[in-house]
Amino acid sequence: MSTPGTIVYNTAVEDFKRARRSAAMQQMMARLTGESADLLAYDDVCRAVKSSEGVKQGVYEISLDAIVGSVGRYQDFTRTFWPKHDSDEERWVRVKTAVNDMVGMPPIDVYKVGEVYFVIDGNHRVSIARQLGSDSITARVTEVPLRVPLSPDDNPDELICKARYAEFLERTNLDMLRPKADLLLTFCGQYHQLLDQIEAHADLLAQRGAPVDTATAVCRWYDEVYLPVLRHIQAQGIMRLFPERTSADMYILFSERRAELESELGWEIEPETAVSDLVTEKVERPKGFAGWLQSLVPPELVEGPAPGRWREFQATRAMGRLFADYLVSIRGSETDWQMLDEVVRLAQRDNDRLLGLHVVPHEKERSSAAVAKIRERFLQTCADAGLVGEFAVEAGAVRDTIIKRAAFADLVVLNLAHPPGPQPRERLGNRFSQLVQRCPRPILAVPSGATIPMERALLAYDGSPKADEALFVTTYLASRWPLSLTVVTVETEYTSSEALERAQAYLEEHGVFGVQYVLCQLPIAESVLETAVDHDIDFLIMGGFGFRPMMHLMLGSSVDTILRQFQHPILICR
Repeated sequence: MSTPGTIVYNTAVEDFKRARRSAAMQQMMARLTGESADLLAYDDVCRAVKSSEGVKQGVYEISLDAIVGSVGRYQDFTRTFWPKHDSDEERWVRVKTAVNDMVGMPPIDVYKVGEVYFVIDGNHRVSIARQLGSDSITARVTEVPLRVPLSPDDNPDELICKARYAEFLERTNLDMLRPKADLLLTFCGQYHQLLDQIEAHADLLAQRGAPVDTATAVCRWYDEVYLPVLRHIQAQGIMRLFPERTSADMYILFSERRAELESELGWEIEPETAVSDLVTEKVERPKGFAGWLQSLVPPELVEGPAPGRWREFQATRAMGRLFADYLVSIRGSETDWQMLDEVVRLAQRDNDRLLGLHVVPHEKERSSAAVAKIRERFLQTCADAGLVGEFAVEAGAVRDTIIKRAAFADLVVLNLAHPPGPQPRERLGNRFSQLVQRCPRPILAVPSGATIPMERALLAYDGSPKADEALFVTTYLASRWPLSLTVVTVETEYTSSEALERAQAYLEEHGVFGVQYVLCQLPIAESVLETAVDHDIDFLIMGGFGFRPMMHLMLGSSVDTILRQFQHPILICR
């Protein structure tokens, strides 16, 4: 007849066998999924994450899920403390027979490292507590401070990243210099990029004055380089597009993308421009079947970005200006150089940057003597005016190249040598019409021979979304520069006098007064042009085409007529 002790012992043996089967299953699943089922080794972890001496904290209940490793028995149990070896049966059963539950079980001893625990003594008690279904266990806790926090969900790959981060902190002391800084990367091998940037920033600071020590270089880099980019990333909501990445990961992606763009474009790229390009890559460029389908649409029928999309990224500009970088298309004709002279005077108002672009049909022409002369003349013109000028040459189609590069500027300046014609056939092949339709930035169209005093502006406003963009830009320019401003609205079946009243309310709300308001009757183009003559206008601001591409090809638009007949600069907004 079995004694109670024998029954308890046999039950404990069966419990051990079930625990072993659970361990075997966990190890098999780990091999199939590639995820580790091993306990973490305390010595290895603490050495990697640069721990300090422990401080005893007392006895209290700790979560079993937060116990992730062991000081000496990490090879004997799985991550959930199921026994891995049959040879452990006797000891496991002996501990199990000592208790039927965890009541009266002496406390285990653990190190607390960040949010996780490592067992010093009591590994079998943890295993049995798991087998009994307990959520917690009593422990004597010694807390070990460390530079990089650990969490119960950390896997070996994440521990490697945290170890690399600890090495970075040991070299820079950033966590002590800027306690709120968090530069944890999941790109474990990229900390060298941050160290290289800190060194480069130190060299830059030394060129501007006296050399700086390491601590100063680290702080200045973090405050002047890293944080401004992080603010751009946060302002544009990029983190929600990359939920698996840290903020420091996104900074690395930004740094790499910025370097790629500067190499590809031949221009220095502003931080916020590189950040916005990350959003474009993630959100706006269709892939797979949708991208293939879009590629089949003829260029003449491709619709551009939605109205207002262009200025979503402008609001984050640190310099506080809407137009700071001008893309200036230069073919090399004399009218182009006349246009450049006028644009230079415009850019000098705010010390803006000019990004020259020359497009050649074939790659072999990029290094020709003629292109070298154009480059030299452009850069010299900018230097003589005291402006920063950069020049790039690209082989390809002029229209597509300008559209691609426009995203890296604030304003596109074009010589309006060939405005759209009145016939559908002329509009079909007109490069300027396609640019107006698809360009992601406002266009300043300068007719051949036109000057740019831009002192008496006319806003053509019909209340449409693109006209609202023109109203926004007009308000900005009128607030920044001395402008004599007139606003004209033409009544149609879609536009009433209320549109003019809305424009007036918006301008006055933003502090723009002394404006002349004109309400006209159809036809639209003739009314706008007559108003321009009556008020001696030298600068017109308006929205882009109102029709969708197919309708515009068939019917034309008032914008076409104005582009053909108005002989002064025209700012076309979208």
